[in-house]
Amino acid sequence: MAEISNSKLLQTTGIQHGKDACVVIVRTEWNAAIVDALESGCKKTLAEHEIKNVRVINVPGAFEIPFTIKKYWEAFKYKDHRPHVFIALGCVLRGDTPHFDYVCKAVTDGIGQLNLHLPIPVIFGVLTVDNQQQAEERIGGKHGHKGEEAAVTALKMLSVIESFKS
Repeated sequence: MAEISNSKLLQTTGIQHGKDACVVIVRTEWNAAIVDALESGCKKTLAEHEIKNVRVINVPGAFEIPFTIKKYWEAFKYKDHRPHVFIALGCVLRGDTPHFDYVCKAVTDGIGQLNLHLPIPVIFGVLTVDNQQQAEERIGGKHGHKGEEAAVTALKMLSVIESFKS
């Protein structure tokens, strides 16, 4: 099982990024209480690193995240306020039908494809869990806070990209 204690992810010393970066969070309406907490943790971490240009887009469900990111990029890629990183936030809870498997695969594959085709990173902050308890354990419980982790990942990826310019 993945444990945050097995990672250096939350070590944020030395993150070099433009404070003028535009971060676009694309979040789902399903499982709103969990996703609200993911968004809150994400925004808190970005604010702690002085990222002020944060935009939030709501989509009906996780399945719609990749499409929305692609369309947003196409609409803003040539503008001065284009995004520098996307963060996808959602929560898919297992139910009694194979729907869970289809949605999880579609959003995972879609975000993976976006990372290969867009010139900016798309951070995967979508919880794919069996039950409500597992979701709650990932918004500040024993498995850390996945919204905060998504923000740290975004900041680190901005630093990685910036290092290529040197």
